[in-house]
Amino acid sequence: MMYINEILEYLPHRYPFLLVDRVTNLESGKSIKGYKNISFNEQFFEGHFPDNPIMPGVLIIEAMAQLSGILGFVTVGRKPADGLAQYLAGARKVRFKRPVLPGDQLCMESEVMSTKRGIWKFECRALVNNEVVCIAEILTAEREV
Repeated sequence: MMYINEILEYLPHRYPFLLVDRVTNLESGKSIKGYKNISFNEQFFEGHFPDNPIMPGVLIIEAMAQLSGILGFVTVGRKPADGLAQYLAGARKVRFKRPVLPGDQLCMESEVMSTKRGIWKFECRALVNNEVVCIAEILTAEREV
């Protein structure tokens, strides 16, 4: 399990763009699970949509990419403080199954599909109450900064 203080060591993101609250399971080089608690107080609900608040799909993808980035960092044994970044490089086969609403807990899973020359491919799923809300292949690029 990884709590927020350790997550902050592996992700350069900060409020309001940090989208991982907890890592619940991590197997270096293989897979990671974690979640983001979705509160009505999230900034994006002010405009998306005021009378029908739903989490923007692009932020669900970003949350899965952040979780995947943690897996990449742990696997190579480095952190952003070491001068390394994991950039979102792409998303393929993205499908949204249902909206994510205030009060939901967005549970995410990511598995390494492949890695080659600093390009990582992850198979990701996001779930609410064990119901799939989004699936995607996420690509990240590992780069020195």
